Amino acid sequence: MESLAFAKAHESEWSRLRFLTDKSSLTGAESDEFIQLYQAAAAHLATIRTQAPDPDLILTLSATVSGARSRLTQSRGSTLHGLRRALTVTMPFAFYRIRWWIHAVTLVFIAVFGLVLVYFAQNPNQISLLGSERYLESYANEAFAAYYREYPGFDFGGMVWTNNAWLAIQMIGGGITGIFPAWVLLINAVSVGQSAAVMNHFDSLDIFFQLILPHGLMELTAIFVACAAGIRLCWAFLVPGDLPRTTALAKEGKHTMLVAFGLVGVLFVSALVEGFVTPSYIAWGLKIAIGAAVLLAFWLWVYVFGGQASRIPEKRDLIVYAA
Repeated sequence: MESLAFAKAHESEWSRLRFLTDKSSLTGAESDEFIQLYQAAAAHLATIRTQAPDPDLILTLSATVSGARSRLTQSRGSTLHGLRRALTVTMPFAFYRIRWWIHAVTLVFIAVFGLVLVYFAQNPNQISLLGSERYLESYANEAFAAYYREYPGFDFGGMVWTNNAWLAIQMIGGGITGIFPAWVLLINAVSVGQSAAVMNHFDSLDIFFQLILPHGLMELTAIFVACAAGIRLCWAFLVPGDLPRTTALAKEGKHTMLVAFGLVGVLFVSALVEGFVTPSYIAWGLKIAIGAAVLLAFWLWVYVFGGQASRIPEKRDLIVYAA
């Protein structure tokens, strides 16, 4: 076999492989092409070594194959590229695709919260169902606010973070039932509504919102996301569409895992706000503005990066080719 003729016949394939190896990110189709070209180049290298041992050609092609192998076998989760793609493509897309479910869950929570608050406001005699007058007055005037200053910022933030992350993971993990996340959402909406009703009964509703809104805007949204992801998992099982039920569930499960990982970071940010902003003595308007800014940043991340990812033709491969 003539080595120069062989090299000329396959140079376009090797050049394309080098181009894809050096490219910062690959689409799904390009990733398939990259793997095929790498396998072909490795076979070409073996052929040249055995049938036409040209040292220069072997050296050049070995470098091409070695570079492609490094790109193929690198640890996706440990590279800056993989992290960047996860934060700007795969993760925001996982949130973006369930955005309407999140909004629906949010509206349900607000509706239940509002109903509970209005019920007790219009039926003040029923407030005794929540505890004795002395207990409720102590709760409204002391305990509610003291809760946020009882522990140092780092300790309190860490406690809140782990508790909320565990709750979110439970809601997602129990989502296949379709009942557990909805039940947890209902319980939390009623509980928050009752707290607001007690504060309102003692003319402290303004304090309630001042203490809840700075961190609660993001914290509650994270819980809404967990609930929506869990319910969406159940929906994929019940209504798989054109896919086999197990395939639809597995596909949804991959996206749901990304949501779960993302929520750990989101809840960490809200815990920082709850640990250091909510109990601070800065103006309440500024505290709420900080909480609103965090929530706005979250939704901008979801809609901007997630929306861009959703327009990628190969978005079905966003998880498989995350690196």
